[in-house]
Amino acid sequence: MRHLKLTHFPAAVAFTALSAVIAMMPAANAFQITPMWLGHLRPSDVSIRLLPPSDSTVSLLKHTKWNKSALFMMTDDAETDDAPDDDSASETTSSSDDASTTLSSYKSNLNPRRTFSPSTRMGSSAPPSIDVTMKFGGSSLANSERVDRVANLIRDRIRPSPNENGEVLDTPVRARAVICSAMGKTTNSLLTAGEMALEGRVDLQALRTLHLGTCRDFDLPKRIVEDVEKLLDECEDMLNGVRLIQELSPKSLDQLVSYGERCSVRIMAARLNQLGVPAQAFDAWDVGVITDDNYGDAKLLPNAIENIREKFSQRIDPNVVAVVTGFIGHDPKGKITTLGRGGSDLTATAIGAALKVDEIQVWKDVDGILTADPRLVPNAVPVSHVSYEEASELAYFGAQVLHPIAMQPALAADIPVRVKNSYNPSAEGSVIDKVGDPSRMVTAITCKRKIILMDIHSLSMLGAYGFLSNVFADFEKHKVSVDVLASSEVSVSVTLDKKQDKQDISELCADLSRFAEVELHHDRAILTLIADVGRSSDVLATVFRSFSAHGIKVEMMSQGASKVNISFIVKENQIDEAILKLHQCFFEDSCDVGMIEGGELKLDSV
Repeated sequence: MRHLKLTHFPAAVAFTALSAVIAMMPAANAFQITPMWLGHLRPSDVSIRLLPPSDSTVSLLKHTKWNKSALFMMTDDAETDDAPDDDSASETTSSSDDASTTLSSYKSNLNPRRTFSPSTRMGSSAPPSIDVTMKFGGSSLANSERVDRVANLIRDRIRPSPNENGEVLDTPVRARAVICSAMGKTTNSLLTAGEMALEGRVDLQALRTLHLGTCRDFDLPKRIVEDVEKLLDECEDMLNGVRLIQELSPKSLDQLVSYGERCSVRIMAARLNQLGVPAQAFDAWDVGVITDDNYGDAKLLPNAIENIREKFSQRIDPNVVAVVTGFIGHDPKGKITTLGRGGSDLTATAIGAALKVDEIQVWKDVDGILTADPRLVPNAVPVSHVSYEEASELAYFGAQVLHPIAMQPALAADIPVRVKNSYNPSAEGSVIDKVGDPSRMVTAITCKRKIILMDIHSLSMLGAYGFLSNVFADFEKHKVSVDVLASSEVSVSVTLDKKQDKQDISELCADLSRFAEVELHHDRAILTLIADVGRSSDVLATVFRSFSAHGIKVEMMSQGASKVNISFIVKENQIDEAILKLHQCFFEDSCDVGMIEGGELKLDSV
């Protein structure tokens, strides 16, 4: 058996030389490029093995990443325990009829967690790679410039650049899936287009300009442009149907808004391929995202995680980035559903849990989870670590960082979630895990506005059984949900979200009036402290000193069921001042009434 070795050739020159060598080979000989076993990779060596006449199979190994200065393939003296020996490899490929068998055998010996990247080369100083899912929201994909930046960000995370000393300090990732929202405000634009269609007008020009203009900016392949045009044409046909029949049901709305995500992933996958990152676009249902049929606010079915795992195993090469639509899925009948606002976060955590990745990354337009809304509190700062429970409470009570139920798959699989800023990738972001940071007294402050406070009072129920059961039977009857609750033996106070139907609330009040007095207080807000309830005495002492000093009246308070949440109901016109003053006390070392710590008043921060 004869060997030729090419050393330190640039990739293009090496391929040219390889072609020339093959052209000069005797007809009786075939050639085989020795498979590269990643564990003992020797850079810049190419081994070409000339085989006997009977060995006519050409076995080529495709890789998703190539070194810029050389072809990396194993030489004869680089063997591993996992690789088949040379003789058995030759026997296996002795005829073209055995090609499929050879491929299956070869693939079965590959470790799917080891990829052809700088982080896995022998002698590399790069840290080992980790498996991740990455989710990008609409603001991160607002236009062609942002799509390009995100695509480059993904590439740089997969293949981090070395520093001036040739060291790769950033941890490389293998992006098993990238979950994309619709570009910019596309979802809102589609909802507006639906309303316009009901009024007799159909106009998708702005969305065509955005998506097709992005395709032109990148000079995407004709096939991709045609795919995007086909989706936009289908969307316009649907809107014309809405215009004619004058009906837009929740089921139709779910299909309408799905076009944004479906266009977005096709553009992103094409751009990644242009940058040398192998990627393929998928609609969420093609990778197993199955939901119930509650259109507009669907829930993942219990078997969704296992279904996603099975689909990825069957369909997707682990070294190809699956670019998946967020926010949408299929019900059991194959109809399009949506997971509600922010549902892309849930798509990301569900896929991450199914694939058992090392980390789920949610890329936003802020530097992680902040101590307060930066639009109100200029001095809000990122929180480095929070627990799953704290993150869920933050989301439920108004923080716009994560979907309220997005933490559930990550919590069940015990996978950390990292929230980062696509506009500032170097920022550390926030890590969400089981532990959080137990040393903090208060983690963050958030709020929900435009809340209705309902007081239910009945002296006739004093000492009687069934008061609460009667109250909540009526809530269930009218499908009215409660945010915060405080109760005594003869009274209950609850808060109702602004999304509740006014007619449902009116009918609920009528039914409750049969056995209780009911009062509604509008224009209220919930101020929520994500805090260590074990230190609630100090927290509450500081809160009420501040509220008292600034004339902020608390109409209701709730603490107990959650060990990380203390909520106060105040008038909406006082919520901004309340948040600003408490943020100064707990996070800015400028509390104008002093902090209570360990039962003692600390005035040195005033």
